[in-house]
Amino acid sequence: MVLPGEAGGWALGSLGAAANAVTVLRRSAWVLLLTGPALGVWALLAQPDVASGTAAVPERSAAAASSVSDAGPGGFAELFVSTYLEAGEGTQASLAAFLPGAETLALSAGPGSQVVEQVASVRMRAVSDGYWAVTVAARVRLVKAAPDKPGAPERTDVVMRYFRVPVRSGPGGTLTAVSLPAEVSAPPVGKAPALVYGQWAEARRTDAGVRTLGGFLSSYLAGEGELDRYMSPGSTLSPVVPAPYASVRLDRLAEYGTNAPGAAFTEGAEIPDGTRRRLLLGVTATDHAGVERPLTYALALKARDGRWEVEAVEAAPLLAVSAGSDATKDGSN
Repeated sequence: MVLPGEAGGWALGSLGAAANAVTVLRRSAWVLLLTGPALGVWALLAQPDVASGTAAVPERSAAAASSVSDAGPGGFAELFVSTYLEAGEGTQASLAAFLPGAETLALSAGPGSQVVEQVASVRMRAVSDGYWAVTVAARVRLVKAAPDKPGAPERTDVVMRYFRVPVRSGPGGTLTAVSLPAEVSAPPVGKAPALVYGQWAEARRTDAGVRTLGGFLSSYLAGEGELDRYMSPGSTLSPVVPAPYASVRLDRLAEYGTNAPGAAFTEGAEIPDGTRRRLLLGVTATDHAGVERPLTYALALKARDGRWEVEAVEAAPLLAVSAGSDATKDGSN
């Protein structure tokens, strides 16, 4: 007996083939029935843990979100403190943009009796979700009438003051101050962290790398010569333009792994290609008015064709770390 070529949408052959197909389907159904709960549990466990906030998020996206959330309350608090300090009688309405109802405040000081020259948020603490306590530093100069010239303003010395502002986020990302700023003491200053470099030493010309470093700094900061001649191939570093200094002097340096920088690389000594050095430089730069300013740079040198080249300007000096960590994995430019 031959069945029709199609039955119920299934393409069938002989009865034997049909029986085999039914057997396979029945066994597959039993397998799915038995393994279904296990597969369901596996699928549940494999899902990202959204509730706990541990879902895998690209590092850049997470950093960007953190940057935005921190910058918003911080910038808002800075503007509020600046407006608050310069406000006076008759200008209370300027505060209402930050603190609803502030236009009814009683202010006895004259507008502009003190001038805010600079503000910066220096500390931010999350009180709860969408609620921050922001500490703002303000450089404030008092303005008062000169005793010998009535009506003429007299500027006094600048004073650094600190204010803490409670900032709350609302619907649509709006920000509002919960109260007026509270003047507080200066935040504690942290201890200087330990660095991985050895002791400072005078920059001596007997060090084969000092010539490269001196030429690099003069080109980078004072516009003397081409910067590329001191850099490793492929570098994208550009000199500071316009050149802020007339001259640059390398005074001292410290080197990772030794207290005697350059002792192993004296002038004329053979330098194997690929040899690297991590250095901290103490620099004195003289501007076009003759004013000297101390600067510090962290640099990496690399040997090529028997000479030293600047491989990178480090993003920051290398910090001392605990045993087992790689202290040289800091970023660089």
